Amino acid sequence: MKRYFFLFQLILLIVPSYSSAEDFLGAPVISQGVVLDKTDTRLELKVPLSHDQALGFYRDVLNGQPDVKFRDWKNSTYIEDNGRRSWHSITISKGGGGESTVVIMKDNWTWIIGTLVLRYIGVFAVLIVLFLGMALSGSIISRFAGRTSKASG
Repeated sequence: MKRYFFLFQLILLIVPSYSSAEDFLGAPVISQGVVLDKTDTRLELKVPLSHDQALGFYRDVLNGQPDVKFRDWKNSTYIEDNGRRSWHSITISKGGGGESTVVIMKDNWTWIIGTLVLRYIGVFAVLIVLFLGMALSGSIISRFAGRTSKASG
């Protein structure tokens, strides 16, 4: 039993950032961060790590998680969960120096319903364009076929 306790203590010493990490809505939080704003749906904190170090933390913690997408944008890195977790996104800003801002957002119904409505409208827009294209080509082909049958008859 002492051997397992020693092994557990050794693991805690080797990986301190992961063992002391907190979480917000199930999303990991860098423990050295200073909370700038915290509500039920949003957590914003400033961490004493560069963008690459903070991104490395989240890549290691979320490695192998299904439905997690990393998107690198001009001013930030956006980590999005497309699964059933209670958090929706983690945004790591690309600032100068050794500090970064991390924002964790909760999944909300406004975003979900908005996405579904846009997809619903998009499907009908595509169907209308296809219908108009088929109607136009059908009228052109029927006129051409009518001229050909009158000329041969």
